[in-house]
Amino acid sequence: MLAIFIMKKSVRLYIDGNVQGVFFRNFVKENADKNDVNGFVRNLEGGKVEVFLEGDNEKVDKAIELCKTGPKHAQIRNVETKEEKFQGLKNFKILHI
Repeated sequence: MLAIFIMKKSVRLYIDGNVQGVFFRNFVKENADKNDVNGFVRNLEGGKVEVFLEGDNEKVDKAIELCKTGPKHAQIRNVETKEEKFQGLKNFKILHI
């Protein structure tokens, strides 16, 4: 019998650039929902956006690439990526601080 193991991972991104006020959070949520990735996105003080993603390795990697591109009017300067402990989140939310 062949067993298939799907590897899961969690990652936190800090995205710097012109990313607030350009529908970046909605863009991330739409793509996370479409790709079955859980987590959250929120604006941080100082103009950065924080994104926490978790799910199947390939799906999270795809979401990371989309975050590095952003929506039409976003200008990404830097994306800091940090591996995190898997939390088992059940959905993707836009958080407001």
